[in-house]
Amino acid sequence: MTATESMRARARDELVSHLLELKKENFNLRFQKASGQLENTARMRQVRRDIARVKTVLWERARNFSHRGV
Repeated sequence: MTATESMRARARDELVSHLLELKKENFNLRFQKASGQLENTARMRQVRRDIARVKTVLWERARNFSHRGV
């Protein structure tokens, strides 16, 4: 199962809470980078892409939901 498939299997509330966690982690990583304490620089890229994946799944669901009645 890919990362996107596992995200699609989650409920909306789980995705929103996961998104908040990822945004907090991204903030902390940026802070660490600015202060020179960041060890794993690849994690910043992973977090950014995970944020994009979650937002994409939420956007797809919102779009599909709004077009069901049409």
